[in-house]
Amino acid sequence: MRFGIIGTGMVGQTLADKLVSLGHEVTLGSRTKDNEKALAWAGRTGPNGHCGTFADAAAFGEVVFNATGGTVSVAALQAAGAERLAGKLLIDVSNPLVFSPEGELTLDPVNTDSVGERIQREFPEARVVKALNTVNAAVMVEPGRLSGEHNLFVAGNDEDAKAEVIALLGEFGWPAEWIIDLGDITGARATEMMMPFWLRLYRHFGSGEFNYAFRRRA
Repeated sequence: MRFGIIGTGMVGQTLADKLVSLGHEVTLGSRTKDNEKALAWAGRTGPNGHCGTFADAAAFGEVVFNATGGTVSVAALQAAGAERLAGKLLIDVSNPLVFSPEGELTLDPVNTDSVGERIQREFPEARVVKALNTVNAAVMVEPGRLSGEHNLFVAGNDEDAKAEVIALLGEFGWPAEWIIDLGDITGARATEMMMPFWLRLYRHFGSGEFNYAFRRRA
């Protein structure tokens, strides 16, 4: 399968590496064709790894990942082009993190909106699913780094799209029973608002290699 990834940071490259290792083709998209990180990634990846603009990645992918910072995600996807996203599964892994000069974290949007919802409103013909934004990049693609059962979340308006995401996560090593469906795309508010708590835990543990595990009464 062909994947387009919007964003060339650690998350985007980690997802791209995993997809290529599974035999998929990936175009890593950035604002310009001469992005050094994207060119370096494509150069070391082999024939299934390509790079280009946001528009190139969106056109190439049968499935598209948004791996940009949440505060710039809509603008990046606008640059990719609504016509190139129409009808496609668009997996949003972003978080709208805003840091003050003192390092204090806030979210924008928050409470009554989310990046996932903004993307779905801006691109109504895309099949947006929020996923993977509650773990660090390494755990996203290798859940076995952590012991025992732990959980991911999906949220989106299209039931078939969520099922496709759960199947893809299975390729990454996530059993379907570990994934919790939070309903429609408004569920993205909840997972994005987990990030301040996640960052507190990161500071406590001194590492991002942890995750949430939920237990229900038998």
